[in-house]
Amino acid sequence: MHILLILVKYFFVRNHLPVPNVDIEEYELEICGRGIEPITLKLDDIKTKFKKHTVTSTIQCAGNRRSELNTVKEVKGLNWGSAAISNAEWSGALLYDVLKYAGIDFDDQKIQHIQFEGLDTDPANMPYGASIPAMKAFNPQNDVLLAYEMNGKELPKDHGFPIRVVVPGVVGARNVKWLGKIIVSEEESESHWQKNDYKGFFSPSTNWDNVDFTKAPAIQELPVNSAICKPSENTKVKLQDNCLKVEGYAWSGGGRKIVRVDVSVDGGKTWHIADLIQDSSPLYRCWAWTIWKVNVPVDASSDSELQIICKAIDSSYNVQPDSFPPIWNLRGVLGNAWHKITVQIQK
Repeated sequence: MHILLILVKYFFVRNHLPVPNVDIEEYELEICGRGIEPITLKLDDIKTKFKKHTVTSTIQCAGNRRSELNTVKEVKGLNWGSAAISNAEWSGALLYDVLKYAGIDFDDQKIQHIQFEGLDTDPANMPYGASIPAMKAFNPQNDVLLAYEMNGKELPKDHGFPIRVVVPGVVGARNVKWLGKIIVSEEESESHWQKNDYKGFFSPSTNWDNVDFTKAPAIQELPVNSAICKPSENTKVKLQDNCLKVEGYAWSGGGRKIVRVDVSVDGGKTWHIADLIQDSSPLYRCWAWTIWKVNVPVDASSDSELQIICKAIDSSYNVQPDSFPPIWNLRGVLGNAWHKITVQIQK
């Protein structure tokens, strides 16, 4: 359903290092690591040697909604609102097929991680890197792609041209852009962004004096989340037939489908069930977000301030927590409490 897709020009962009200029004539993807002879593939090889697969998948930054965590106590990171998330149709080769072509032994129990390195580098010429558990890549139904198209067109430069990894249901930080190398490994990536960042294990009492990133697992699948998109915060709205139209998105990591979205305008005393717009994916292989909408009855006899709240439930019956203080963490990630906005009702 095309209503689920975000136009490329509106798709959020996040990268940690400068966007590389890739000469497509010289571009090669290296595949190496445990139990395989290193090989290199050109873009045309990836397009012609492997069946093209298309997947509709959401990519969300771990710091989505960080601005709300900042209202509890200051955190480090970009002050994202609720728009560090987008949904697109991705096309490319299955990572599973490419690994099989490279000669990987899928039965080798010592292979625990698949590492990715980008062509974007820091001043010391160190590339951006990340990794995913091997079990994620080894199951073709997880739909991990080496994507070269986005919404039916060539992958744009800002989104990883010529190839990026798309790991459905997993945090954006592992969806490495400008892919240059795949490493089959016993260990996860040694990259800073894998070992010392994008970890949400920490208690609200953990601070920068006592934090130890090495003891926390790297974020992979993200928790259930939702947000109100219309109306916008602090806007003036008019009722229609004593109802307020509310719209937004909901999504959960790991392929878990959204099964319900509830909206309240009385502080959570009563809830109104939203209508869901989704693709036809099964409950545990749903990579795309859900768009939702609902008309909420409002008793407003005069101009007044109104708080709107939404919360989502996924197919594993995970539900968003009601507030941010219990899930606050010093890095400001995994912010998924009830989304709340305030509007002014006009007669």
